[in-house]
Amino acid sequence: MNKAHEACGSDEWRQAIREVILPWALGETDLGDDVLEVGPGYGATTDVLSQSVPRLTSVEIDDELAAMLVDRFADVPSVQIVHGDATSLQYTDHSFSGAACFTMLHHVPTDELQDRLFSEVARVLRPGAALVASDSLGSDELKAHHEGEPTTPSTPPRCPTAWRRRVSRASRCAPISSAGQPSHGPHDENA
Repeated sequence: MNKAHEACGSDEWRQAIREVILPWALGETDLGDDVLEVGPGYGATTDVLSQSVPRLTSVEIDDELAAMLVDRFADVPSVQIVHGDATSLQYTDHSFSGAACFTMLHHVPTDELQDRLFSEVARVLRPGAALVASDSLGSDELKAHHEGEPTTPSTPPRCPTAWRRRVSRASRCAPISSAGQPSHGPHDENA
């Protein structure tokens, strides 16, 4: 990730995750007692989830970010940080009661890899478990923020259909604007 992503570790971003994005995207969804987080990045979502679920496993592909999170959560026994690739998870089928994936999907560089990520998350979720996810909408601002990086943002018309196809039960598909605000109402996949 480029230097612009350091803002994702800021107090302002953590506050937006805690007060706006997570409450809006989660709604009334119960993620259960053993939750998988995909792509924690700088850990803003990890901070919030670690205080609201009994057990959290966060899988991060970036070496430096994973090491930083391991150090930061070393004294939190209910949180396990794993350096790994979510397109090839090392867990048995039906391991987790729920999953979360916030503001990172556009970093997965191709639709094929996003499909593999969703398939892997679906595989490790228990039957009927929820995946709650959100991501940034494609925009010029997003493109500028990711200069020199591949990005594959989902667009709202594609998002619900693609996620429904990829995951057996996605609770919400919640696109987030480049300003970190919900772009419009979440798409309830169970409607």
